[in-house]
Amino acid sequence: MTSDIEAAIDQIASETDFSGVVRIDRGGEVLLRKAYGFAHRWGIANTVDTRFGIASGTKGLTALTVMSLIQDGHLELGTTARSLLGSDLPLIDDAVTIEQLLAHRSGIGDYLDEDVDFPKNDYMMRIPVHELGDTESYVRILDGFPTKFPPGEGFSYSNGGYVVLGLLAERATGVPFHELISQRVCQPAGMADTAFLRSDDLPERVALGYLEQTGNRTNVLHLPVRGAGDGGVYTTADDVHRLWTALYAGRIVPTDVVAEMMRPRSDIEADPPGQYGLGFWMFPTQHVVELHGSDAGVSFQTDSNREKDLIYTVLSNVTDGAWPVSYHLDDLFSGS
Repeated sequence: MTSDIEAAIDQIASETDFSGVVRIDRGGEVLLRKAYGFAHRWGIANTVDTRFGIASGTKGLTALTVMSLIQDGHLELGTTARSLLGSDLPLIDDAVTIEQLLAHRSGIGDYLDEDVDFPKNDYMMRIPVHELGDTESYVRILDGFPTKFPPGEGFSYSNGGYVVLGLLAERATGVPFHELISQRVCQPAGMADTAFLRSDDLPERVALGYLEQTGNRTNVLHLPVRGAGDGGVYTTADDVHRLWTALYAGRIVPTDVVAEMMRPRSDIEADPPGQYGLGFWMFPTQHVVELHGSDAGVSFQTDSNREKDLIYTVLSNVTDGAWPVSYHLDDLFSGS
């Protein structure tokens, strides 16, 4: 079966000019670990240890960081955002809690509202992207968005809510949020290749994010120069596998906390039907827990099916590049 999977992925990659890395593990066996396309289109090929942006996949790491801080007494699920924001972001309802932010049930207005359809390759930032280099700098771009609904009364996927979570974590501890994710998620999971990187100062083994399947235009002017709680982490396929392994082993937060994070808080209309917990998507009909992300020059999906002891990850440095491969894997493994 391994050769059949590789042949199918090779064909899809060829037909779609896929650029990225695919890793599939089942029962402790690596079924596929392969790179395609170019990290830099002037001649640097992707390798299996190339680092890619994961956009909203970052939210899972943010949620784990916040839950780790709760375990250590720095925060509580019932802590209000207002208790740490003070007079900042006055349009956020005073009753909004950490738990509601984690579950996308806060109702706060969003600086990058995915309830409104917009092309991923648009220029979405309202201030120059080079000014968004740390979490506090995002206060300017989060301000001015009216509440959508009273806290706890609905689900609305919120990028801004996860930036606020990073801001609250930073203010509660006095430690920069980028360092908190490193200390509380990456280090205990052994994710040495995972970090928030500046897009204007990328080190080796990092893929540039390309807007289209062809051409040389990158996403450097489309996204904040350094990400925050809602996105911006760079990682490898191997590190994503380490994340799942550490998560279920209780090395990041205890296993009962992991179970609480995967307890559904909202049912999501989707095909297949979905649910959302605290930082993670669940698709119960497929027994899948998922992280995914999409942005200008970034597409990413990773799925864990504990019933089948299966993990698969697709990373791409093209806006919509990951989806043909990931959809094939979804179809393949939903019935296997």
